[in-house]
Amino acid sequence: MTTNTVAPLITHLRHVDIAMPNFAEQRAFYQETWGLTETAHDSGVSFLAAEGSPEQYVVRLRQDGQKRTDLIAFGAAGPADVDALAERLIAQGVRLVHEPRVMDTPGGGYGVRFFDNEGRVVEVSADVAVRKHRKIEAREPVPVKLSHVLMNTPTPEATVRWYTDHLGFRLTDTMCIGDREIMWFLRCNTFHHSFGFVRGPHAAFHHASFEMRGIDEFMRGTGRLHRLGYERLWGPGRHLAGDNSFSYFLDKAGNTVEYTTEVETIDEDTWHPHLYDVRDPANSDVWGTANNMNEFVAARSQNDVDRGLFVAPPM
Repeated sequence: MTTNTVAPLITHLRHVDIAMPNFAEQRAFYQETWGLTETAHDSGVSFLAAEGSPEQYVVRLRQDGQKRTDLIAFGAAGPADVDALAERLIAQGVRLVHEPRVMDTPGGGYGVRFFDNEGRVVEVSADVAVRKHRKIEAREPVPVKLSHVLMNTPTPEATVRWYTDHLGFRLTDTMCIGDREIMWFLRCNTFHHSFGFVRGPHAAFHHASFEMRGIDEFMRGTGRLHRLGYERLWGPGRHLAGDNSFSYFLDKAGNTVEYTTEVETIDEDTWHPHLYDVRDPANSDVWGTANNMNEFVAARSQNDVDRGLFVAPPM
């Protein structure tokens, strides 16, 4: 599989926007339990920031009759790059939601929205106002930032290729079971992964991961969720791909969320993608402290069919 065919214009992950019927319950979970801070709200919409992040928000929750992924948002270095990306997408036949324009979301900015090959809405923006944020203190178990987002897809090979061919993502590593590839980690900067895909029965949200200050804060956050009675799907442990710690839970809508820390940074000039077989448990958890990953644990993150997809994908 190709790793990159176009010049990268995306710099980082900004936020993930999700909708669900149980809005009030989700809003309380992310603020009171998960450790995010509400920075803006309207009727049936909540914008939630990570205390250590300059992003205006890292999660947007919205009341809706159906559970769905509304949007995945990334950043660009400046308006010229947003325009260049839009021109490239139009030339490649990608369907836009809207052309580049001034945005009316918190922090403003200039952005373009479009559909990916499976009908997800993706946004790339620049010039969003920097939010006043702060240094997370030692032993403070709240997220520093949104680390990465992974999505389920029944067509992973085509979807990974779409993101490398159209958006300039680079393939960092791949997980497999024997000769069957099951998970792809993609990067848009020097972090091992900011985005990725998991082979699944249908398109859906797989998980969102939140960076903690360090291992102690990661473990304190994990312990808080455990004491409050939340089931740990998997963890705590440490992945080989990405070298990051992990503890996975379910939010109130059944989406998987992760606490992590110390995601690996890589050298773009020397990195070559690896293929790791999960039949070797050390490839999933180098510490050996997490519960065993099996088909029953994996199935919990397959999630419901995503109702946020465009009904007739453009490509």
